Amino acid sequence: MSSAHDHKDEDGHGEGGGHAGHSHGVSADADKRYLTGALSLIVAFMAGEVVVGILASSLALISDAAHMLTDAASIVLALVAMRLAAKPPQGGYTYGLKRAEILSAQANGLSLLVLSVWLGYEAIRRLVSPPEVTGGLVLGTALVGIVINVAATWLISKANRSSLNVEGAFQHILTDLYAFIATAVAGLIMVLTGFARADAIASLIVVALMLKAGVGLVRESGRIFLEAAPAGLSPESVGQVLADRPNVSQIHDLHIWQITSGMAAASAHVLVAPGEDCHAVRADLESVLAAKYKITHTTLQVDHVPDSLPSITNAGEMAAEHCDESHGPVHRPDASGTASETTP
Repeated sequence: MSSAHDHKDEDGHGEGGGHAGHSHGVSADADKRYLTGALSLIVAFMAGEVVVGILASSLALISDAAHMLTDAASIVLALVAMRLAAKPPQGGYTYGLKRAEILSAQANGLSLLVLSVWLGYEAIRRLVSPPEVTGGLVLGTALVGIVINVAATWLISKANRSSLNVEGAFQHILTDLYAFIATAVAGLIMVLTGFARADAIASLIVVALMLKAGVGLVRESGRIFLEAAPAGLSPESVGQVLADRPNVSQIHDLHIWQITSGMAAASAHVLVAPGEDCHAVRADLESVLAAKYKITHTTLQVDHVPDSLPSITNAGEMAAEHCDESHGPVHRPDASGTASETTP
């Protein structure tokens, strides 16, 4: 029996989705410049908006300012995470600190959810008992906020949004842009009609947008932390494609997961027909994973089928009671993103 192992390094081979290129070099430097530019715009405007919000007694403006504070924090967090993720593997961190970006994305999502709960409570309270709100100040500030957020959104959209970290910061800014549009409409209504509850209604619209963005970020970052396969990728179908390749007898212990956004990985134990070239089969499987699924970070153990292994039945189904000598009972892939065995 012979075996071959391959553990591709992401820096040496590149990763699907363009993420590896994003983590260093010119692309990363450009992303940092875009994020820093957006941060400068947001911090400068946020300080003025807090003052105007207090003077106008506008919850919509104060909630926008609070959201902008989380915008600024999300960008700072994204910049720190990018710096950490770019560090090379060392010591016990064999993947480096690439998941720092996912921690950042999850923190951004959770902050949106927490803030939406607080603002939702305040908005409902003001719907019941609306205070006096200076509509003109609200309208003027919101219009300026729209301009600032359009510029900030444009800057971050130029960065690599395939990174969940950058996408988290982008969702913060985009939600804030929608919030300013709603606030501007509320300010106009208050100027024209004196309807003070429009301020609280605008805040509730902001809350709904924040909830949507927050849930999305927490869900996507959670999939990565739980080692799930990339969204839309079926490990069972991948296993069947690999098992159908020439000279492959079985695929055991197939696992597909994400190290960070845009960087998927796979490992498997492959049994090759007796007398065939294990190295050639391994190279073929790697090329399929790279070309068809954009998975270039792989660990494949390739062995010949032992003489004692039962023959494969028609349609690739083995007897349910069969157990591999070293890996225990044969199982079909399940919905968790892993598979113990796939047969051709």
